[in-house]
Amino acid sequence: VQLQASGGGLVQAGGSLRLSCTASGRTFSGYAMGWFRQAPGKGRESVAAINWSGGITYYTDSVKGRFTIPRDNAKDTVTLQMNSLQPEDTAMYYCAANRLWVTLATRYDYWGQGTLVTVSS
Repeated sequence: VQLQASGGGLVQAGGSLRLSCTASGRTFSGYAMGWFRQAPGKGRESVAAINWSGGITYYTDSVKGRFTIPRDNAKDTVTLQMNSLQPEDTAMYYCAANRLWVTLATRYDYWGQGTLVTVSS
């Protein structure tokens, strides 16, 4: 499956951004999807994940209550809605897909290119 991420940009603290990831090449609904981020000098962090049906979601503690990860299987798209953004959310964000429900970045098989999110204070 091929993944295309978009929607990054520069936003002030307290603002919102919506990242989108569109899949092609395989049956999107057969995959768990995740969003991950990597800040300069740091490892890749799991941000949020959603299973194939949308019935199971995962959020890392630092984004709970601020980020959501809806998916639209009819449009082959998963979104990361980010609200109340903080400077510590600044990172390159990646979407990824996996046939099984997992949350660790190392378990995901298919990756999109990153989209940069910068939050100014």
